[in-house]
Amino acid sequence: MPGIAAVAIAIYAVVMTFCEAPFLLPARAPARIGILVLDQCNTLSLAATVDPLRAANRRAGRPLYHWTFLSTGSTPPRLTAGFAVPARPLARADDLDALAIVAGFRIGQQATPGVLGRIRQLAPRVDALMGIDGGSWLLAAAGLLDGHRATTHWEDLEEFAARFPRVEAVDARFVISGRCMTTAGAAPCLDMMLHMLSLRHGHELALQVAGTFLYDQARAPEALQGRLPSGDLARRDPRLAAAVEAMLARLEDPVPVATIARRVGLSAKGLEGLFRRTLGVPPGTFWRNLRLDEARRLVEETALGMREISLRTGFGSAASLSRAFSRRFGMAPASWRAQKRLGPRSVTTASSG
Repeated sequence: MPGIAAVAIAIYAVVMTFCEAPFLLPARAPARIGILVLDQCNTLSLAATVDPLRAANRRAGRPLYHWTFLSTGSTPPRLTAGFAVPARPLARADDLDALAIVAGFRIGQQATPGVLGRIRQLAPRVDALMGIDGGSWLLAAAGLLDGHRATTHWEDLEEFAARFPRVEAVDARFVISGRCMTTAGAAPCLDMMLHMLSLRHGHELALQVAGTFLYDQARAPEALQGRLPSGDLARRDPRLAAAVEAMLARLEDPVPVATIARRVGLSAKGLEGLFRRTLGVPPGTFWRNLRLDEARRLVEETALGMREISLRTGFGSAASLSRAFSRRFGMAPASWRAQKRLGPRSVTTASSG
């Protein structure tokens, strides 16, 4: 009955919020993880979920983890790279210790009532729920993140917060809240899996697994996601990283380049020289390209009108956006949408058409 189901989900959410996460306690017995792979997720996010488990088994010399790939239907999910992943239907999943959901694009089309209902049925039977990249949307749509802190990819974080007001949306690389574990994308997923291995099997094993991938974790879980690799920019020049960060913060409302220069302790001429030496373009061109790249993403992945996109990217009008867009990409935004559209990532946009 719907009323009973709603009450059960609410009770479960409270319990999950305040209980310790048994899945993250030191473990001896092998864990069974179901990995729900959605169509149009990216290969790197899936690899970041499963390869640390495989490497942990290899380094430990015994099976610490067993995993099963799951699909929302009867056909194998197909990744953005074009290949399919053999998987068993989610409806047949059972006897799991954890459920991980890996998602990317066209989430709304796949988050059907039947799929969300099955996730709700499985949730009380597992010790951990993991939302990888867009997977957080399915957990939230199923009501399983209510009362929790959670994250998702920066492209969708604002919409995620608006769509799910009972979830505390956090701009972070990964978040662990009770038994719910959410990540912002592929690299943060690897960070989270290494953290999980450290808690369950000791820091030495986690270091060995990281060494297998020649991976050196450099950022804390609570670090802001960032749209560009700020660490690389900071190694070139901290003032460059600060200037780019300031530009990214003002995509909707750009200010004169001289204002950015003063903010990072340079003259306008000094900032121009820094950008030309390190990035090969003047700061004004770099900033405009950032805004146009964001406009292209919104054209491809959302159903927003051109007026709204122009406002979100600091062009002021659809006509101004169209002129700049055509110069950069060779066609008007509407034509680009018709030819290049990838489809929306989020539940909200997809559900609204």
